[in-house]
Order: sequence, then structure tokens, then C-alpha cells
Amino acid sequence: MLDLQTVNSVFEIMSSRGDETVALHQVGGEWKPITSKAFYGRVRAVAGKLKSWGIGKGDRVALVSENRWEWAATDFAALAMGVVDVPLYQTLTPEQMGYMLRNSGAKAIFVSTKAQYLKVVAAGEIPSLEHVVVFDEGSFDGAESFAEIVKDSAALEQRDAAFDAMVKEVKPEDLATIIYTSGTTGDPKGVMLTHGNLASNMRYSTDGFGIVQGDVSISFLPLSHVTARHLDYALYGLKAVLAYCPKIDALTGAMKTVQPTIFLAVPRVYEKIRQSVEHKSTGMKKRILEWAVGRGKANRKKLLLGEEPKGLGWQLANKLVYSKIREAFGGRARIFIAGGAPLGMDSAEWFLDVGIRIFEGYGMTETSPVIARNMFDGYRIGTVGPIVPNMDTRIAEDGELEVRGPAVFIGYWQNEEATKSEFTVDGWFKTGDIGKIEDGFLSITDRKKELLKTSGGKMVAPQPIENKLKANSLVAQAALIGDKKKFISVLISPNFQTLESWAKQNGVATSDPKALASDPKVQQVYAEIVKKVNADLAHYEAIKKIGVVPEEWSVDGGELTPSMKLKRRVILEKYKSQIEKFYGE
Repeated sequence: MLDLQTVNSVFEIMSSRGDETVALHQVGGEWKPITSKAFYGRVRAVAGKLKSWGIGKGDRVALVSENRWEWAATDFAALAMGVVDVPLYQTLTPEQMGYMLRNSGAKAIFVSTKAQYLKVVAAGEIPSLEHVVVFDEGSFDGAESFAEIVKDSAALEQRDAAFDAMVKEVKPEDLATIIYTSGTTGDPKGVMLTHGNLASNMRYSTDGFGIVQGDVSISFLPLSHVTARHLDYALYGLKAVLAYCPKIDALTGAMKTVQPTIFLAVPRVYEKIRQSVEHKSTGMKKRILEWAVGRGKANRKKLLLGEEPKGLGWQLANKLVYSKIREAFGGRARIFIAGGAPLGMDSAEWFLDVGIRIFEGYGMTETSPVIARNMFDGYRIGTVGPIVPNMDTRIAEDGELEVRGPAVFIGYWQNEEATKSEFTVDGWFKTGDIGKIEDGFLSITDRKKELLKTSGGKMVAPQPIENKLKANSLVAQAALIGDKKKFISVLISPNFQTLESWAKQNGVATSDPKALASDPKVQQVYAEIVKKVNADLAHYEAIKKIGVVPEEWSVDGGELTPSMKLKRRVILEKYKSQIEKFYGE
């Protein structure tokens, strides 16, 4: 168990390892190490600059960057001083960024690239903002160079008693960060998390995973999202090594080179890896894959217990198929974690059948984040695992999960009304998720606000059905429609790379997305996918109308949050006319 009082306790562990490598980053295509003492010097350099600007305890500093060591150095520097950092998503528009900077009262902002710098410039007047720093090299009017700030950091690598004392002065009750929610159902709110909130969650969330010194993980999920940030902190505290991967496009290469032992991803990343495997398996390879998955399914009882089957069939399938799939993750990964969004049962079972137990977890920004997680000594497929020991839970009469404990946030920044509305009269936080607890294992059905109530009064949970559809490699995303309607419909966003390949093999002579989406043969194949899913649904859940859209939904397109969840309000508005046709409106 990590014995932490504040997030600064993590920095103290990470920065006290001398010449040991604590992080990796790419320079000119090569992975280069960053030692513990070098990181310490860089953090001191950034903290010194903040202090020279008159920034101190309680002030806010914003961060907008890909996953890179500069983000972590700035984060640790701010926290070391008792400064509150405000991580912002890279996908924000200038208007959204401006709102959050004004709302938080940020005195400084650190951005990674010219594109992010230009957003700050276009964000309008921000009275509190006094300093802008850019990580990338170049000349930016009115901004300072991060490289200049840390250029003499080698001279700061020796321990400094005054700096170390300042780090220890930060208390658990001190505010550490304001994280703006991604806003799937409403306007963003600034979640206030204290050092104690984050530290108390880290004490228990990684227990049961067997993480040891020298383990390696790739940091690629957005650090503005609390799940990725939380694990990075925990790994530094457990003396693992973090490899910073700034671009998701570079993840495949990074996995091959870095060969991580721990892999954390949102479900969509796992889904894409599965779809890639299935897409590449044609002819004889497809039959071998199906046979190997079948061998895994036959041995599922042992796999669920974490035991490796011994039969010859399993060993052959392992050599021909399972080992190749593990190579997609670098070949060394032994801990696979999914979080940030629900992992569908189809995906969980498929990976289990190829010998990979994915430990699904669940939490929220407001709970720092982990509420429950599967692990080696507590695993049940289809659930999000046992609840962390320092979190109390209960199920309300309407099925909503409610929690309380030291990791629950202290409120929304400058929004007492919103804070009050999220807690019960007796002080429990309302998660907004429908859940159930059986034998200590938590299962989440769906978001309470996203449940569809048909005009006939039937309640339909969209996520499990959408996940069943996404199990097919032709489906990138699916959004169920039907609230206050007579029946359920679906909008399907195709996986166009796979669809184009299918089209060539089936005599559809076009690669244009709009033409593909409207082609009768394409429409028919998606109808068959829906028909197969419908076979396992209750009558009132069955999908009656299908719309194949000519866009692959994305974060940049605005249809998905950075954690790859559907922005349902955006989708409903974007395809309003198509949806109206479903129901003859």
C-alpha cells in the first residue's frame, strides 16, 4: 500500500532515487531516460520561475499539453508550492478555454504547441492571466520559453533543504487541482480535489495489482483526465518507469519499443486492437483465429481464475495466436487495465479468451477517481470489481449508486448550487450511475440521465446494447435513440478502414464515406449486425430503425469526450432531421 499524505509525497519518492531512470521520452525518434535527480532539478527550476512571478499557495496555474515530461514537471512544481493546477483538454475551442481560464482565475498557463498558444490568444480577455509559457521551441509573442526556464536545471539537481521543506508544508486539506468535467450532459464544472482526496485514493486503488519497482507503463491517455493522472502518480510512487507518448498515433510503435509491463487504456483502444486483429485475419488466418478463440472459451473457467491452461490445444493456440496478440502490446505486459468508460462484456470475454484478463475499474473525477476495480485477487468479469476499502457505497431506491469517503471531492469551483445538488441531505455523493452490488462486486448498468424511457414506459439502458454492436469490427460507435419514443433506433458510425476493406471484397466500388454509408449492400450488412444483437434483447429493447452515418465520430469532431464517451446531446442535435424521420416527425 502507498503510504501517502499528499500528492507531494509521490514527488518525494520519485525525486529521491538519484541516478535511477524514472521516465522516458522521445528525442529524434529515440527513447531517452530522465533520471530522478534530473527531474528534481527541472521541477525546482519551474517552481523558482513561478515564485519569481509572485505566484504562491492557492493561486491557479493552467496546463494544456500532450503527455510529456514537461507536463509532469510543471504539475509537480505547482503542487510543491501549494499552487492549484488546472489541467485543460487539448481539444477545447478558444471559447471553452477562455471560459475555464476566466472561471478558474488562472495567473499563468503552460501550453505545449503553437496551436494551443494560438487558442489562448484567441480566447478573449482574461484579466487574471499574466504569464504564458510554451513547451515547444519557437518565438511566441508575449510568451516565455519553457526550455529557457529549465536550461540551467542541472545546477539544481542537488537536494535543497528549503525547497524540500516547502514541499512538506503542503497539507492534505490543501486544494491540489481543479479539473473541469468533460460535460457529457451539461456545462463543464470545476471539480475541486484536495491533496488528501488524491492521496487517499492512491493508497488503495493500486493494491492487488502487484506493481513493483522497475515496471514500465506508457503514459498516453490525456493527463487532463483524472484516470491517467492518477495512475501516473501511483506508478511514480511505486517506483515504476513512465514512458511519455504525446500522440496516440505513435502508441503502436511505442509499445513495440518500450514493451510496457502495465497497460492502461480506455475501452476504445482495446476495441481497436481487437478490430485490427480481426480485420487482418482473412481466409485461413480467420479460421485459425476463430479456432483459437474457441479454445480459449473452452478454458474460460481457468482463465477467469488467472490460471494458464495446460492442454496441447491451448499451447498450440498460444503459439499461433495468443502470443501474437500480446506482441501488439509489446510482448511483456502482465497487467491490463481499462477505465474512463464502460468495457463491454463482448470485449472483456474476447480478450479473456485470448488469454488477457482486463481489469476493468470504475470511478469519477469527483471521487479522485477510483470507486471500484478488478485486480488479481478480486476479479469478476462483467463487473467493475470490489469497492476500494476507504469508500462507503449504497444503492438508492431508484438504483443510483451513492458514495462517501475521504476521496470524494470538496465541491465544484465557485458553484455552491451545483455542489449542493450532487449530494444527498445526509452527505452522500450521487454518482449519477445505476449500479448493483453482489458479493462485494460492483456492476454499473448505465448513466441515470442516459437511460431511455420509451413512450410505453419501458426503461432501456443504452450502453450495454451499444457495446454489443461495437463488438463487430465494422462498428466504430453506436448511439441508441428512443427516449420518449415508441421504439428504439440506432445511429451507427462505421469503422471506415474496415468498411472500405469489406466493400472491396463485396463488390462495392466506392471509398467515399457518404456513398458507402448509403450503399444498399452496406445498409444490409449493418442491418444484419443489428439483427444479431436484437436476438438477445427483450422485445422493448429491440432496435427497429437504423441510421448509418457518413462520419467516424471523434473527439476532434465533437461527438466524443476525451475519454471516448458519446456526447449524446451533440449527436442528437447533429442528426436531428434523420432521427425525426425514424419516428415520422
